[in-house]
Amino acid sequence: MTGRRIIDAHHHVWDLAVRPQPWITGERLAPLARSFSLDDLEPAAVAAGVVGTVAVQTVCVPGETPELLSLAARSPLLAGVVGWVDLTAPDVADVLAALRELPGGERLVGVRHQVQEEPDPGWLLRADVRRGLAAVADAGLAYDLVVLPHQLQAAALVARELPELPFVLDHCGKPPVASGALEPWAGAVRRLASLPNAVCKLSGLVTEAAPGRWRPGDFAPYAQVVLDAFGPHRLLFGSDWPVCTLEAGYREVLDLADQLTGSLGPDEKDAVFRRNAVRVYRLRPR
Repeated sequence: MTGRRIIDAHHHVWDLAVRPQPWITGERLAPLARSFSLDDLEPAAVAAGVVGTVAVQTVCVPGETPELLSLAARSPLLAGVVGWVDLTAPDVADVLAALRELPGGERLVGVRHQVQEEPDPGWLLRADVRRGLAAVADAGLAYDLVVLPHQLQAAALVARELPELPFVLDHCGKPPVASGALEPWAGAVRRLASLPNAVCKLSGLVTEAAPGRWRPGDFAPYAQVVLDAFGPHRLLFGSDWPVCTLEAGYREVLDLADQLTGSLGPDEKDAVFRRNAVRVYRLRPR
């Protein structure tokens, strides 16, 4: 990776003094129960060749997105923000317009909702959610999909209904790395990938493996599925920092992604590690 200019298309920051992170529960996630700032990330990211990042929301509350945008307004590293809005509300378009008027509002590049926490596997197909997604598309933004494998079918159906909206599959759709199984995850990923408006983040894999026992080869079958399905021009690198630190350091995650894409040539690697994120999120790295 020496000398490469990289966009990290997926990381988080949070300040527990400002807002709790209710999803951080149990012994497994206990190391994340502290604040993580952009200042914590920047040294490792810059040393690895990262020239821009995309911060992604972590909680479904209105207050977090303006805070991330304000951070983007002050940081030369933070090129984009994937925020949260209530997709079921009737005023999604107005909320998005108001966010864009805030400091850093021009850095709003996408929206995400914790669909993985919704008990309804067809939540994305609800009429009010589809209306909200249409407003996201009209605003020229992308929509990040954080879903479990059984929710991928609904994701593919709604992505087909909204061809003008880029759908960004986070964490490869959370494959069952720990079990070693490929199906039905692989088939569902291929159905989503058959749509030209769907792209995928090569991110979040280390935390899907058996805790503390993973090897790089454990991820190779899953990386090959998404690489074959989406191709190198619809795949984006994301660190998933600081969640990744449960299993691996920043440089270790980057080196793993480099290894998993080892069959690609230099131009294709540049697409995965930089250009695709710039295109999909319409970034303007400083």
